[in-house]
Amino acid sequence: MEHFQLVLNQCLVGHPDRATALTNLAWVRLQGYIRNDLQEVDTTTSLFRYALALRPQHHPDHPLSLYNLTEALNLRHDKKDGSDEGVHLRRLVLELCPLDHRLRPRTLDELARAVKARFDQHVSIDDLDMSIQLGREAVSLCPSGHADRDTYLNNFAFSLISRFKHQDNPNGLDEAITLYEEALHLRPVGHEFRAYSLGNLGGALVHRFRIRGDIEDMPRAISLRRETLTLRPPGHPHRDITLNNLALALKTRYNKSHVSEDLNEAINWYRESLRLQRLDHSGHHSTLSNLSSALCSRFMETGENEDVEEAVTLCQESLATLSSLHPHRHFSYKRLQEAYLSRYRILHDPADLSLAMENFRLASRHSTQGFPDRIISALNWTVSAEQHGHGSALEAYSTFFELLDAHLATRSSEAAAAFNGVRSLPVDAASCAIRNGYLRHAVELAEQGHGQQWSLASRLRTPVENLESANPALARNYLELSKLVSNAAQSSATMTDRAAADRAATEYRRLTRQWEATVAEIRDLPVFSRFLLPPLYADLQAAARQGPVIILIASQYSRSAIIVPTSGDPHHVPLPSVTLADLTNLKDRVARAIRHASALSPQVPRNDLIVLLRTVWDEIMLPIVNVLRHDLKLKYCRIWLCPTAAFTSIPLHAAHPFRTNPDGSREQCLEDLYICSYTPTLSALVRSRQMMKKRVTPSFPGAGKGKALLAVDSELELVHKLVPATARHTNISDDAATRAGALEALQQNTWVHLACHGKQDPKQPYNSHFVMRDEDLTLLDIMEIDIPHAEFAFLSACHTAVGDEETPDDVIHLAAGLQFSGFKSVIGTLWQVDDSVAKHVVKAFYENMFPDLKDDGVMDCTKAAWALNRATHAVKTTVPLEQRMVFVHIGV
Repeated sequence: MEHFQLVLNQCLVGHPDRATALTNLAWVRLQGYIRNDLQEVDTTTSLFRYALALRPQHHPDHPLSLYNLTEALNLRHDKKDGSDEGVHLRRLVLELCPLDHRLRPRTLDELARAVKARFDQHVSIDDLDMSIQLGREAVSLCPSGHADRDTYLNNFAFSLISRFKHQDNPNGLDEAITLYEEALHLRPVGHEFRAYSLGNLGGALVHRFRIRGDIEDMPRAISLRRETLTLRPPGHPHRDITLNNLALALKTRYNKSHVSEDLNEAINWYRESLRLQRLDHSGHHSTLSNLSSALCSRFMETGENEDVEEAVTLCQESLATLSSLHPHRHFSYKRLQEAYLSRYRILHDPADLSLAMENFRLASRHSTQGFPDRIISALNWTVSAEQHGHGSALEAYSTFFELLDAHLATRSSEAAAAFNGVRSLPVDAASCAIRNGYLRHAVELAEQGHGQQWSLASRLRTPVENLESANPALARNYLELSKLVSNAAQSSATMTDRAAADRAATEYRRLTRQWEATVAEIRDLPVFSRFLLPPLYADLQAAARQGPVIILIASQYSRSAIIVPTSGDPHHVPLPSVTLADLTNLKDRVARAIRHASALSPQVPRNDLIVLLRTVWDEIMLPIVNVLRHDLKLKYCRIWLCPTAAFTSIPLHAAHPFRTNPDGSREQCLEDLYICSYTPTLSALVRSRQMMKKRVTPSFPGAGKGKALLAVDSELELVHKLVPATARHTNISDDAATRAGALEALQQNTWVHLACHGKQDPKQPYNSHFVMRDEDLTLLDIMEIDIPHAEFAFLSACHTAVGDEETPDDVIHLAAGLQFSGFKSVIGTLWQVDDSVAKHVVKAFYENMFPDLKDDGVMDCTKAAWALNRATHAVKTTVPLEQRMVFVHIGV
């Protein structure tokens, strides 16, 4: 350094060798003892920058100077966070290395690491995506046998792990583990970087164990991390990190197995790691938090106050080391909440409970942490607040739905299924609001959660007629972006090539940001402030414009009905005699009774089914009917049922007392008192009414698959005879009943009668389908097409209106899918239909729908519920009970 400084002193400004002298001095400083001094690194970086200024773009040594500066900046990244300058300069270096250049893999890798460093600083998902794309290309350019393949594999996997942590992407985790395993194979015993690969693979296995619980992952992860520790003996500069990582693996296994030896060993290693760590170490806050968590677990086992007191202190120290927007504050809040809640469970001090809930709130709302972790925090907040009767429970539920909604806004509509614990949240939230006396908010929460997937999917199909009148250009931009986002989501979902999938995901997010910006612009308009936001009670009450809507809520905390009237506040109807177990038992017994009844001759009484429908009347519908008749003074009129959770599988519309009055007359049942329809959500009903457009020429295709359903052709012919001659009529059956033919018919007609097999798919509800001649017509197929003039659909098929019980959203079924796609009024079936018997119901329905075929009046789809009500009355003597009650009406 002294000699090179003397040379530089001889090369004053303007000297032809000054750039070389600057470079030599900077390079020796870079390689020398200045590595641990940040100020010295900055001085060295400045020397390289001066040299680059003396070697402009066309200078023969410009690439070398550019590369040297990026090396200095790379060293600076090890000391500090990423910078825009470092990324920019590495891009310039990459441009000097075309596809066949031998240094291209290295420059790709270095740019990927610089972008990853910037992500760590600013948490921009675009940086993370870019890092992954660059890393993938670097690996692809280094085939087996390439000297640096192990390094590029390791760095690429590290970015994938970061995306997994930020977005909860399990596919990226599996790919990272595969890459880490190959890198470890390329670093055998004795390799200088083997310890890094051992630790990285061990960490990835710990992550996978946490989300999948594969018991084989943990022994291997712990073994890998013990081997890492042997390679980093006392005195090794990275021994503290290795100790922390081994402790983390042991604590993770303890969480599953509750073996005290694992916990105590973890605590010892955490303490040793802290003893070795400098206070300014980048991972110091993490070690503090981890030790706190382990001490909390031991406190819950032993009740030793010293452990929990130390845990609280450690978490507070951890927070003190982090800036206010640092993403890891989220985890410190979580650990602090854990400590306070642990202490509350033993000592029962209300102050600890309040502090725990406050830290749940802070963790859930810490904006720089990714959505998956925040959603889990909010979910745990709801559970703890309910468990301990804390007043923040309602806020916790609202926070959860707000976060989940924001997370799913940039995902496909089925992403909600990843959060398996949310299925009961909508009804639990509504129950919480009811218990606190907030009935309007209960309606809003039930709607927001219950219709989560429908609501998110409908964002891209929201009618914009009013917006088109107010701002045509903005409406056009919104519609165009909605279509692009929808297409991008569909294309990326089917990709198997990982590189292409990464690029598609990046493009999808870019389009989503544009879409969100457009939505924000729309909300700035005076009358559109709630555009696409979860509806308020005042908006939802429009669903009850033509009759009350009854939301049935089955929560672990309470069973209730909320009646939304045409005007005024909702009415609460407690159902105290019904438990969740009762509803599950009732559902199963109804299913068995229907199977049993289907084997009986029509003349045999359906005694089992009668007993069950009487239970539905007495325990569920009678308390509701009493409020409708006595409080709301409503007589024979339209009502809509909106069942949630366990209520969705019970034939509520068929509730019947099957008793006689003292004067010998038959006691009235539900269908005697009211014309009953269903709606999957209140928003769906509001939307159907909004979409009622000017009349178009009625057109009526019938479609069916005749091979297995022998009565289909005669049923379609019957429908043709009973529909007014003014309606243009087409018939699709036998070989013409194809998927493409059905889709075309749906798009070109206003009224549809489908007589075919229908099948629910409980695992993938969007794959629920109608059976066509060539291939299935799925719910997703129907939802993706534009049906501009759709009005009414009669689904004379089995399993078209049964909700899916296993997903977070239990309103996904074929009939509701048609309503979502534009059909305002739909008749579907709850279970298998006998097609020869169903003809009697079909005949009676259309006779009531069109009592005078000579009448050239309007075909009115809003009469469908009334016509079905009359039809079931008309066929009582010819159609068995289970085949009459199978048909239900959905929509207007």
